[in-house]
Amino acid sequence: MLQKGSKLFSILTGTCPKCHQESMYKDKNPYNMLNIFKMHEKCSHCDTRYKMEPSFFFGAMYVSYGVGVAIGVATFVIAYLILKASLTNTFIAITLTLIVLMPFIIRVSRNIWINFFIHYDPDATKKKTS
Repeated sequence: MLQKGSKLFSILTGTCPKCHQESMYKDKNPYNMLNIFKMHEKCSHCDTRYKMEPSFFFGAMYVSYGVGVAIGVATFVIAYLILKASLTNTFIAITLTLIVLMPFIIRVSRNIWINFFIHYDPDATKKKTS
């Protein structure tokens, strides 16, 4: 399931969506806040450009909203329905969870967004050397 060639692999690892050979980000750690948005211009293996047009990743904001809502709902279910926390404590749990996971949500949203437009090509690394 989490192997090269799947969208999930590229989304969770932040690798090039076309060849899955290298990280799109200059710093793989999303919690290094100074470098969270710094990306390579293109893949060194298949020459795929990551920023296809100016402001390309603005669309990732919409994906980020959906991912944030999903995480918030999951936190609510765990805190309020399973752990039987009060509504106040549940609200605090949701807020803290979203704050702690913010860098992860930003990166995953960008990964999801670019994977809408670029698809895996197993021959991508061969094309550059040919």
